Amino acid sequence: MKRFKFVVLENIFKPYFRHSAMIKPETLEDYYAKRPFLKTSDLKKEEGHFNILSISRKNQPEHHHPVSYSRKEYFKICLISGKSQIHYADKSFEIQKHGLLFANPLIPYNWEPIDGLQSGYSCIFTESFFNNFGDIKKYPFFQPGGYPVYELSTSELLSLENIFVQMKHEKDSDFEYKDDVLRNLVFQLIHSALKMRPSENILPEKQNSAARITSLFIDLLESQFPISSASGAITLRSASDFAGQMSVHVNHLNKSVKEAMSRTTSEMISERILKEAKILLKHSSWAISEIAYALGFEGPSHFSTFFRKHLKLSPSQFRNPEKF
Repeated sequence: MKRFKFVVLENIFKPYFRHSAMIKPETLEDYYAKRPFLKTSDLKKEEGHFNILSISRKNQPEHHHPVSYSRKEYFKICLISGKSQIHYADKSFEIQKHGLLFANPLIPYNWEPIDGLQSGYSCIFTESFFNNFGDIKKYPFFQPGGYPVYELSTSELLSLENIFVQMKHEKDSDFEYKDDVLRNLVFQLIHSALKMRPSENILPEKQNSAARITSLFIDLLESQFPISSASGAITLRSASDFAGQMSVHVNHLNKSVKEAMSRTTSEMISERILKEAKILLKHSSWAISEIAYALGFEGPSHFSTFFRKHLKLSPSQFRNPEKF
């Protein structure tokens, strides 16, 4: 199986994305309210939620306009045919013909169709749908730094499309155990994608002490994001801060992270803060000073120094490059 071709377009966003305020994560209720053709009868099911939609040129209620750049309170997997751009966190991916998107509640994203010939499938589900069935979040494209967008060949598209067709058939059936079938089909889709493109940048499978400590560190780091209010500053910004929270010696934490990730604790903290800074600069109307304080900096000048060190430009230059 060939490796997928993809294009990553750093810092390419439409002007109307730049200054829109970061909105609250979209709930399932919000999602259904925008799509009155969907049935809401099973939204409150105790065992979690799953649904699948067909996307076609004749019926594109979800894609008349670009999907708003925001975080969602649910997972989504989309199979896309048609030229489009997917803005995910601080990057953009260009799909020329066929693509597969894995979206999770932590990362904001936007799908922008470029031509009118869009088709495919979109399935949405909650983590609770998989309670006592499997850990959906352990898979690399649902983890921090995971690879979320695949560009597919025609043969790969047809292979994955068959799984979505089976999902649609089961969802519409009266089979008593159809939810179990649907869960299996989601995992089949995930495993098929992983076989097509072996995962990158994930923790080693060997669950040694270093891997466990690193996993806890990453979970704690990610728990500080997304930042939903300019008045709520993050509090864990150094290796010592995290070590204290985890009740381990800072040297042990640093050694474990280096062994598991081949990067230092400080590098990973800085990378995550920088990623959130880029998201807020591009996709919120917050003042730069508000972003600085929300990210735990003492003031805008400290934030600017940090930003220049990593990107060789100021926050203002990154937010409005056309003005410089």
